[in-house]
Amino acid sequence: MQDIFKEILHLTEKKEPCVLVTVVRTKGSTPQCSGAKMLIRKDGSCVGTLGGGCVEGEIWSQAKQILKNHSGPALLTYNLNEEFASRDGMVCGGTMSFFIEPLVTPNSAATFAREILLAYEGYSSFFLATIVNVKEGKTVLGRKFLVREDGTTLGNIGNEKLEREIASAAKNMDSYGENKIFRGTDGTEFYIEGFQARPTLILIGGGHVNRAVSRIAAMLDFNIYIVDDRPEYVQKECFPGAKIVMVSDYKKSLENIPITQNSYVVVATRGHRYDDLALFAAVQTKACYIGLLGSKRKSLQIFKSLLEENISLEKIKEIHAPIGLNIGALSPEEIAVSIMAEIIMIRYSGDGNSLKMKESQVNALLLKKTKHNAE
Repeated sequence: MQDIFKEILHLTEKKEPCVLVTVVRTKGSTPQCSGAKMLIRKDGSCVGTLGGGCVEGEIWSQAKQILKNHSGPALLTYNLNEEFASRDGMVCGGTMSFFIEPLVTPNSAATFAREILLAYEGYSSFFLATIVNVKEGKTVLGRKFLVREDGTTLGNIGNEKLEREIASAAKNMDSYGENKIFRGTDGTEFYIEGFQARPTLILIGGGHVNRAVSRIAAMLDFNIYIVDDRPEYVQKECFPGAKIVMVSDYKKSLENIPITQNSYVVVATRGHRYDDLALFAAVQTKACYIGLLGSKRKSLQIFKSLLEENISLEKIKEIHAPIGLNIGALSPEEIAVSIMAEIIMIRYSGDGNSLKMKESQVNALLLKKTKHNAE
């Protein structure tokens, strides 16, 4: 996603027009979800994807036409029925709405692209609202309004009442990775999406499990810190994807690491008494996730120690212990998968359940197919 906004900056600095396409709404079975983006240059080349196939080709043609005719933004909805999807073998049965937004100079695209890239680098997180459907009034399609986590704003849509409604809607959204369509009281529709810094993962303990966790987290683009009180366990070559590896006493291990609500802490030291110290430091931070590696018996013993150190029961209940999802993991690598799966679940408000269809759904589908063939 960052590549798209870097390219927007590059093209606007060169005064070259381009078109940004965003999936703003989906329903049913679709090749991409809301939030997917594709940038289309004047020469037809692209950055990003909308899911491929016919639907992407249709949107690409529309974007090229908009550039050619110097047209304004447009909201297009496609019904991915069997006839449409069969053109390139897709198995879909939903609808997708795309906001096609020409970015021509002079415009504010560069300003918002810079803000987004700064958020990815660790600066202020924010929600960005874009007008995607105008019902009435003086609002302009494509106009943007940004609301930072500290309440400050950027942009002007020409309607103070709607700006207040957007700020209120953004405040009530769950996380800075969320996106949704919001309808104002005058019928105007906004697409609100959250932008935040890369998530930070702090691994306390440099053993086999955290080494495996680090490798997986690096593939998932986490900002990784490694802490251990033994120099030989924090060698950079053991954690090639880590931003910082540091030797520190566990009690003070988090004092020099910036921790926000976009931070995740995994405690996996070499022993009970070190886990105590590390967990005590972790629960006093703003981290949105704290996990402890170990058995239920060990976890309860450490919880008892935390209570004796005047850590509230409410705070202790927030700790994920034993850490990870129950996938039957045995090896350090498998345990690492279960840990990162849980972290991703927390990050995106998942439920951890299997995506497998219910037997009744499969039976109904097969029955329908059999009946159709008989006819």
